[in-house]
Order: sequence, then structure tokens, then C-alpha cells
Amino acid sequence: MSTTLSPAPDTSVPQQDEDNPRIELLDASRLVRDEHNAREHDTAPDQKLITSVKELGVEEPISVRPLPDGTYGVFKGWRRAQAAQIANETAGQDGRPVRTVKAFVRTDLVGRDGYTRFLSLVENDNRQEMDARDTLKAQELSLVGMDEVDQARAAKAMGLKRGAVKHLRTAQRLDDATLRQATAGGMDLEQTAQLTEVEGIPNATQRLLKALAKDQEEGRGGRGHWDQVFALLTEEKANTKARADAFTALKKSGVTLASDLSYDQKQTVKALTDLTTGLGAPITADKHHGCPGHCATLNEDNQPVWYCADPAAHGHKARKQPKPRLSAEEAEQAAQKSAERARVVACNRAWKAAAGPRQQFISRLVKGKSLPDEARIFAQTVLLELPEFYGKWASKRGSTDVARFLGAKEGDETTAAELAAALPKAKFANVLFAQVAAAFEADIQDPKSYDMVRYRASYLWEAPSARQAAYLLLLESLGQADNGSYALSEVEEQAVAAHRPKEPDAA
Repeated sequence: MSTTLSPAPDTSVPQQDEDNPRIELLDASRLVRDEHNAREHDTAPDQKLITSVKELGVEEPISVRPLPDGTYGVFKGWRRAQAAQIANETAGQDGRPVRTVKAFVRTDLVGRDGYTRFLSLVENDNRQEMDARDTLKAQELSLVGMDEVDQARAAKAMGLKRGAVKHLRTAQRLDDATLRQATAGGMDLEQTAQLTEVEGIPNATQRLLKALAKDQEEGRGGRGHWDQVFALLTEEKANTKARADAFTALKKSGVTLASDLSYDQKQTVKALTDLTTGLGAPITADKHHGCPGHCATLNEDNQPVWYCADPAAHGHKARKQPKPRLSAEEAEQAAQKSAERARVVACNRAWKAAAGPRQQFISRLVKGKSLPDEARIFAQTVLLELPEFYGKWASKRGSTDVARFLGAKEGDETTAAELAAALPKAKFANVLFAQVAAAFEADIQDPKSYDMVRYRASYLWEAPSARQAAYLLLLESLGQADNGSYALSEVEEQAVAAHRPKEPDAA
């Protein structure tokens, strides 16, 4: 392909207005791909385009900007430009004319690399679909390379919000398949960036896409279901890391992990709780530490469970009361007990994760221009009709949540009272609701309590009190009224199901 360079163009040509670029007929050999052309994948023209250009030439003008070496950088229409170059190479032998290429020459873009990339991005995005990674990279590099005026204008044109550059850089960490799946599923830039934080959790992409679809089905424009699923995935990620850290700490302390034992050792390993010394005394972890067979694993709460790899070889005895073989009924009961324990762990984790989106929504309500009447009335009612409940919390002087709801940032030492004093009188109801919400958040923070009537553990996600359910249902109602910006999590919906107002019979 010929790339003969011609002398640099006359620099006395006046700069062109971006709304009225001049059109010139350019020699195709003087066209090169602009370094800031947004499309980096699938840049070659297909045979259909080449055939068309051979017959008709390039009908739609391309867009270029002058380069210092006398060539023109193509930032819109590079595939068409290449098709023209290919067509001209065989024009003589095919009996076709060597054609020039009609081009918009943008002298106003000389030195404006970021804005050039942005214009190229818009062109490619509106024509043949760009590779998702090209789009993200082009958006990021465009914004980074612009001055504040161009950046604000471009971000608005691309529909991007604050923090766009950070989100763009983060989103590019996804592999190609996941990135395509996220784009096809309708994730916006912020959501795609959030996906990178939890993609290591099994089925994270599918779970988030399902939540996104639920938000879209409701048609309010909110992301309440997305926030809940993302919070739960974040909690699962934290738990996975905590477990990995616990295993690492155990190994660094010199303890052998049961999972690292040889096949033969795994056949003889037994828990210390099932063993005694030669004289029948129980064996504790401290006493067993010097045994060559000392090893451990972690239970579901990431606490060590101690074992001996070969009790017989190290002088230990099995307890005299061996476990009887389980009947079929007992085995079924044991399986049910294990499944129930797993359910309890999952629900407790989900309950704690739901606190994040819930408290973020409360902060948005409190910091809003006006508090919804429904929230104001609820707060007043609690103070007037449940003084013991509110007073119990207030007596502990736990104002950290109140300060956060009123706008205190992490590390900010400004007290809730000081923040409230700085607010106008019209926001007294906001302060009131922040106080009441903080009391309820403290009340439902721990999902586990004790049922004094039945003498057993109870869980909020099974049977919350009427006032606790009323609080959650209030937030759900306020979230739906706010374009679906907040929705209850699955475990919260389970908790309040019995407290929802009964619908009248169809009759």
C-alpha cells in the first residue's frame, strides 16, 4: 500500500470552525490512521466495502486532521479510507480511475487529542458496533486528554456521571466475555465497574443481571434490587477473604492444614474431641500442639477445629462411647439439621449485607431537600407512642449513625448535634427521622436474639416484631416512591411477609 508523503500543507490556512469544517478531495495515499482513532479492533474493511469503493468510490466524507509530516490522520472513516487505498492499488490494471477521497479537514482539532478521540468514539458508536473494550478505553482516554470545558461537554454527550474516568478504568479489568455480557445485559458504566469488584464470586454476573432486569421491569429507573444483590455479593467476597486469611494465618503459625495431609493420613485423621490420652483424659489443642500429627481446619465461622493425623501412632485412644450407626430416619434428621444450619448462616449473612443499601437510602432521605411526610409522621409517632423503645437507644448516646445520616464523612469528628445545629429550621423533621432511624438500625443490627418464651434462638428474618416490620415496610414504600431507588432485600422481604397489609378478597 502506497504511503508516499507530500510536502506539508500551507500553515497559513485559517483555523476552521468545528461547525463548518472545509471539505477537500485528498490523495488516499496521504491518509493514515489517527493515533487517537477510538476503534482499535475490527479496523480492516470487509470485502463488501472494498467492492463498493472500487465501483463508486467513497461516497460519505471521512473526517481527518492535518499531521505535522504532511499526512492526514483519519479519526472517522478509517475503514473507508483503507478501502480507497486498496481500490487505487489495482485501479490501473482493472481499468478504473484512481479516485481521491472526500474528507472533512478539521484543522481546529490539531493538538486536541482527547476531543478527537471523543468525536471518533461517537462516530463509531453510532455506526457499526464497536468492541466493548474499545469503547471503554476510548471514553477513558478521551476524558483524560481534555480540558475541563471539553470534558464536561463530552461526558454529557456520552451520558456519563461524576467519577466516569475512574469507572472506565476499572471496568476495563473485566475479561472480554464478561464485558460483552455486561454490555448486552444493559449495565451502565458504574454497574460495570462494580461488577469488577465481585466477579470472583460464583454466578456474580448472572445474579446482578437478574437484579438489573427486575429493576428494569419495574420501570421506575431505580436500582434498588441491584444495590441489594451487590451488597450481598460484597459481603460474600469479604467472608471469602476472611476465610482465606484465617487459613493463611493458621498455616503461618506452623499448623498443618487437614486439607494438606497425604491420602493415607486422611484415612486415619480424627478430631481431638473424639480422642483421649492413654489414661482416658481429654485432649485439648494446647496439650496436643507438640504432637507430630497436630493439624486443623476451619469451621463455618472460620474458627479452628483441631485434629490428629494418626491417633494410634501417637498414643491417643478413641473415646469409649463410639457414635452408633445412624438409622435412615436419624440420617435424614442429621441432613435436615445440616441444611438448616446452612440456611441460618446464609440468612444471617444476607441480613447483615442488607444494612448497607438500607442505611445509604436513609442518608439520601435525610440529606434531601424535604423529608417525605410519611417519614416525618412515622418518626413523630415513634417518639410519642414508643418512648421506651426510643429512650433505651437514646440512653446509650449512640450518635454515630445519626451523624452519618446527617452527612458526616468517615473520619469526620463533627458531632451529630453540631451537624444538626448547622441545618436550617425547615430540616428539623430530617433530624428527627435520622434519630429514629438510628434507633431502629441499632435494634435490627444483630439478626440473632433469644426467644424467652420458647427458650431457643430466634432470628429477625424469621419473626421480626411489628414495629421492626413497620420500619422496613416504611423504607420500602419510600424507596418505591423515589423511582425505585431502594428495595427490600430478599431476606427482608421474607421477614416482613406476614406483616404486609392483607389485600381484600376479589369478591
